[in-house]
Amino acid sequence: MKDSQVTAATLPRVTAKIAGIGMYAPEKIVPNSYFNERYGVDVDTFLREKRNIFERRFMAEDQATSDLIVPAARRAMEKAGITAKDLDLIIVATDTPDYLSPSTASVVQHKLEARHAGTFDINAACAGFVTALDIGTKYIQADDRYRNILVVGAYGMTKFLNWDDYKIASLFADGAGAAILQPTSGDEGVLATQLFSDGQYHDSMGIYGGGTFRPVTREVVDAKRHLLDFAKKIPLDLNSTHWSGLVRTLLDRTGRPASEVKKYFITQINIGSIHETLDKLGVSRELAHNIMDRYGYTGSACIPMALADAAEKGAIAKGDLIMLVGSGGGLAMAAAAIRWS
Repeated sequence: MKDSQVTAATLPRVTAKIAGIGMYAPEKIVPNSYFNERYGVDVDTFLREKRNIFERRFMAEDQATSDLIVPAARRAMEKAGITAKDLDLIIVATDTPDYLSPSTASVVQHKLEARHAGTFDINAACAGFVTALDIGTKYIQADDRYRNILVVGAYGMTKFLNWDDYKIASLFADGAGAAILQPTSGDEGVLATQLFSDGQYHDSMGIYGGGTFRPVTREVVDAKRHLLDFAKKIPLDLNSTHWSGLVRTLLDRTGRPASEVKKYFITQINIGSIHETLDKLGVSRELAHNIMDRYGYTGSACIPMALADAAEKGAIAKGDLIMLVGSGGGLAMAAAAIRWS
């Protein structure tokens, strides 16, 4: 074929694959009974029956978010057969960074000794990992110099909890999940992604102290405005409606039927919303891979942690079509259809 005849349609499709996946959860296990004892109410029954949470992990006082990321990243690199010197880029998705500035990714680069890697953070709240996966994929598609990209979802929310509110404090936990993205072609890797936001809910849930809108002052700290706040109610069916819609969008774009999807990895804050989503899609609830029973809600880390757990247990196999659907404050959502490789 002459050069003049080469078009986008004839070029091989380049995308990213997950070449290695790893997770880390802190050592401290906190069972539901801890909250029963602390607050003198039966928190355990609600958490088990309505959230599928039995226990979770808390980071140590001397741990920062970067300390959660490093072991997860090392595990992912081991699985991918690379070392830190091979990394070209580090993308950290978190809304609980080590510092407001500079980026936690730069801290991770230093701790890993990944001297050749560029770095940046993103904040899409709990949709962060899937959003970072989308960004990393596009780096690989756009520039062939990017051969190994570390994408991380990390969460250290227990340091931002308002312990006066047991309904919130009992849900959250800490952890990190990491993936190595590498170029691939053909019908594998990331097939399609989709982002969605509805900014009218930006002031519904988040950490609203510490930025330029509300700098940290004595008054802000006294009012506990620097801690996680569920400030306004969000419609109960919002997640399941948009989650199922995002999945349908990706199925349409990839030309795959819902029956082909082997596993769903969905934000792990509410088992009821996950079940509603799968019901709306007309598929078995057993297709969701859930880890909140052991790890609680780990925000931007929960999807890569669930992926690592599934890979370790052999719950996903080469060639499986899987769906990732992340959701968080903002309101921000992100979804990805991936052919596991």
